[in-house]
Amino acid sequence: MSREDQRQAVRQLREGLIAQLEQLYAASFETLASQNLGEGGVARLTQLLLRSREAAITPLQEEIEAPLITRAPGQAPSPTAEPPAQP
Repeated sequence: MSREDQRQAVRQLREGLIAQLEQLYAASFETLASQNLGEGGVARLTQLLLRSREAAITPLQEEIEAPLITRAPGQAPSPTAEPPAQP
């Protein structure tokens, strides 16, 4: 499997995990809404679920959206790259 194929496979796995997590959290919110817990209990659990969802999904999304590094560390930048800003 080529490097690009591996990268695409990992991306697809991450996207699949995100979809599964979204389904799990949607079902959890529906279950919570159907319970007779009162406003305070529902509010607390909803907040916890939202925080949990964000902590579970955000790192996966950030990794998908991360830019691809196209040169090895220590390798000189291409001549078309802009020089760093001077302080």
